[in-house]
Amino acid sequence: MHRFTLSLALTIVVLLGLAPGGLSTKAQEATPAGTLIAPGAKVSVNGADIYYEVYGNGDPVILVHGALQTGLAFATQIPALVDAGYQVIVIDSRGQGRSTHGPEPITFELLASDVLGVMDQLGIDEADIVGWSNGAVVGLELGIHHPERLNKVVAYGAQFTPGMFVAATPDPEFDRFIGAFFETIAADYQRLSPEPEAWEDRLAEFSVLQPNYSEDDLKSISVPFLILDGVDEEVVPHDQPVRMAELIAGSKLVLMPGVGHFAPIQQPAEFNRIVLEFLAS
Repeated sequence: MHRFTLSLALTIVVLLGLAPGGLSTKAQEATPAGTLIAPGAKVSVNGADIYYEVYGNGDPVILVHGALQTGLAFATQIPALVDAGYQVIVIDSRGQGRSTHGPEPITFELLASDVLGVMDQLGIDEADIVGWSNGAVVGLELGIHHPERLNKVVAYGAQFTPGMFVAATPDPEFDRFIGAFFETIAADYQRLSPEPEAWEDRLAEFSVLQPNYSEDDLKSISVPFLILDGVDEEVVPHDQPVRMAELIAGSKLVLMPGVGHFAPIQQPAEFNRIVLEFLAS
């Protein structure tokens, strides 16, 4: 194994939480018909307009996507959660999808404030969080600083310190996969973003320097956590989920075999089964 160069790190970071090419079309096809209970809306939080959608009825579950993605990343999770009796709130994080960036540099504190702003807008006191990649780190941020607003957190593909890796052996298949992802999200960004001209500088410095939590930060978490990842994780150092599970008291660690950072898309049925089992426990 070896560390990324800076340029490669920036390229991969913007791909976190993606799905294979054509995600937007697949997402639209997979979104459960008739369960969108209100049109997509926006709420102003700390200088940004945050876009969200609400599906179904029941106990609230908030889905938070990875870097430069949108709520479309959870197309295969929305129907499963709605069918299980949950209300699903899907957010486009600031500077991504249909949400604006705002005047301040992006931090996980700001991303967490966006989630709280949407909850306040909808009158939700407490909710479950299912986060993927950067969205999973938002779950950590909320667990550390706003545990009173959470019931349970599923953190898929999270890390608590900066730095990423790839296998030292070249992998043409993974390179093709990443290339297709980048093309898809670049097109989606231009199609959906209210600020399409800002594509090139979104999240670069933020993603290199963050997250950066201490072990004491993680030890302070009292919310039930599922630390979920793939055995073949391509982006997050393999020791990160293991160490997080050791530090967060009472947390559960599940490593999915035969998949890496992209299980919500590559193994959706198994991913959904694990998530639903944890939320119902």
